[in-house]
Amino acid sequence: MKQPARSKDGKQGLGKMGKITGAGKVFLFLQGPHGPFFHQLSRVLKTSGAEVFKVGFNQGDRAFWKDTDSYIGYFGRLEDWPDQVRILFAEKNITDIVLYGDTRLVHAEAVKAARQAGITVHCFEEGYLRPYWVTYERGGVNGFSRLCELSVAEMRAELQERDLDLPDAPARWGDMRHHAFYGALYHGHILFRNREYQNYRTHRDVSVLQEFRLHFRRFLSIPWHAAQRRAASLRIRRDGFVYHLVLLQLSHDASIQFHSPLRSMPEFIRLTIEAFAAGAPVHHHLVIKTHPLEDGRFPLASITRDTAQEFGVAARVHFVRGGKLAGLLNFARSVVTVNSTAAQQALWRGLPLKAFGNSVYYKPEFVSEQPLDEFFAEPGKPDARAYRDYRHYLLETSQVMGGFYSAKSRRRLIRGVVDRVLAKADPYDSLKLENAAPKQQLRVVN
Repeated sequence: MKQPARSKDGKQGLGKMGKITGAGKVFLFLQGPHGPFFHQLSRVLKTSGAEVFKVGFNQGDRAFWKDTDSYIGYFGRLEDWPDQVRILFAEKNITDIVLYGDTRLVHAEAVKAARQAGITVHCFEEGYLRPYWVTYERGGVNGFSRLCELSVAEMRAELQERDLDLPDAPARWGDMRHHAFYGALYHGHILFRNREYQNYRTHRDVSVLQEFRLHFRRFLSIPWHAAQRRAASLRIRRDGFVYHLVLLQLSHDASIQFHSPLRSMPEFIRLTIEAFAAGAPVHHHLVIKTHPLEDGRFPLASITRDTAQEFGVAARVHFVRGGKLAGLLNFARSVVTVNSTAAQQALWRGLPLKAFGNSVYYKPEFVSEQPLDEFFAEPGKPDARAYRDYRHYLLETSQVMGGFYSAKSRRRLIRGVVDRVLAKADPYDSLKLENAAPKQQLRVVN
């Protein structure tokens, strides 16, 4: 494919010989976010001249893909998938694959085969700067992202002469209800209509039925949990104590299982409470907040209570179930997490941050390298200017405004991402190409 022509401002132009096009491209979609986003994106790619196919591994995948002609059901065994995906690449002359998350086995094997065949890998993920942004990268995301290899100094070099009015850190994730709805619909198809896909195995550590039961029990507990959350939040605001905030994640999330030295939230809770008891001033408190989608596979509240009693700090440790993050962040002394993307809202507020897992924001300029007990004693502040430059770099490259789940968010996302998918270069190389393009010189006429 020829290098795209560039306009006078250095961006990819619409010149006749270099216009962005899907002609000659054959996309293979694998598993996407719950809902119709992947299918809607594929329709736009088709209008650009590309050919599109979709592999489905269960009835949930099938339900959200409306084009039967381009759908390919995979009914084989999981262990046969590595060989079958290579055959599929060759039979369909695949040039590009598109997927959501890169660690589940069917995706990891497809990525490996694609690299060997010289096929471009397009990865989507929840936004690193969520909410209101989605991540689009090539090759890998999270701990496999190119961002992990880039220093802040390298990012700054690419941002020379570029200016951006950075938006404030949002207080909530606007697509949560839509996310839950499509997740329930997807798993409902698997539970009740999956007869054809007898060999399907979920990438989770529990079965689909077990996961459904967990979420159903969580749904029934919403009123009780909401009351507990309000009571805990009121106590934190009313008592006015100094507190450190611990952000829990989902133990089964890829960021924990593939990009962290820890394997579960109970392990992380024990680590933080032990260090807090050893290092924090006696008038400081610890607030442990669960992920909004925590499904209860571990009894985190009782684990927190028992561990705090064991280390003699039960009166200073507070457990908050889900809810909005902004209110707790606004008055926190510091934040501790494994590698949650929510930590970036703490950095945007200038809060000291301690993290343990590999993440795209793990940079020495703004993530503390202190031992955890010393961090609780006197947390070092992040370099706010370095984080601002880092955030600027992400917004110029891999972060696309929009979301996967609500109709309005999907429309905005597709408008912003389709040309990036069709571009020859990935988001990071595209920025370099723009910077290297000759700048138009202004002529002063006397």
